[in-house]
Amino acid sequence: MKIALIGYGKMGHMIEQIALQRGHEIVCKIDVDNLQDFDSPEFASADVAIEFTNPTAAYDNYLRAFKHNVKVVSGSTGWMKDHKADVEALTKDGKQTLFWASNFSIGVAVFSAVNRYLAKIMNGFPQYDVELVETHHIHKLDAPSGTAITLAEEIVDNIDRKTSWKAGTTTWDDGHVDGSDDHKADELLVKSIRHEEVPGIHTITYDSDADQITISHSAHSRKGFALGAVLAAEYTLTHKGLLTTSDLFKF
Repeated sequence: MKIALIGYGKMGHMIEQIALQRGHEIVCKIDVDNLQDFDSPEFASADVAIEFTNPTAAYDNYLRAFKHNVKVVSGSTGWMKDHKADVEALTKDGKQTLFWASNFSIGVAVFSAVNRYLAKIMNGFPQYDVELVETHHIHKLDAPSGTAITLAEEIVDNIDRKTSWKAGTTTWDDGHVDGSDDHKADELLVKSIRHEEVPGIHTITYDSDADQITISHSAHSRKGFALGAVLAAEYTLTHKGLLTTSDLFKF
């Protein structure tokens, strides 16, 4: 499979390494200093482009790829608030193809399935309140993380006493705190921590007067994300439309 990389930072390099190990070819690498290569024949020859950039660049990158009918796999977060409807329209009936996930880790896919199952159980036990905390490296721009938002939406979908989620405080290494933890009883509080070079930790806690139930996923490195992104690209090669990890992993 011919792969184009959009974003050639730490994730891009790791994706390249894994893709080559799995027998794929990298035909184009695009970063902030060579955006003109979106219009190159090398980019147009790609079967799939794997995109890991940032919230402000992602949607425009999708449009540039779609211009050449190149399928996209993307792990960029923070763009859905403004462009979700646009992407759904572009990918309707398979006109264009985007495989998007807030997290491509196989472990997170399993964790997400456990989260949904546990939330369905806890719906029957109103004495437990639930809270979500995510921790990432200090370079992460968006808070809460895209993975935390996905997990929060799964909880809200399965627990009747929670009708929405609310972003709480973001706590930084230097001690300063952004935001507020004020929230209504029917809102799921999602807190963020930005600490050193942490790849990603997501912890969900159900707390009552009697006891506490906690589930957590901790990434050791970005390798799991990179492998998942390449697996998603392999899946995207033969599928079309708006795809996500629930299509790839049938839990």
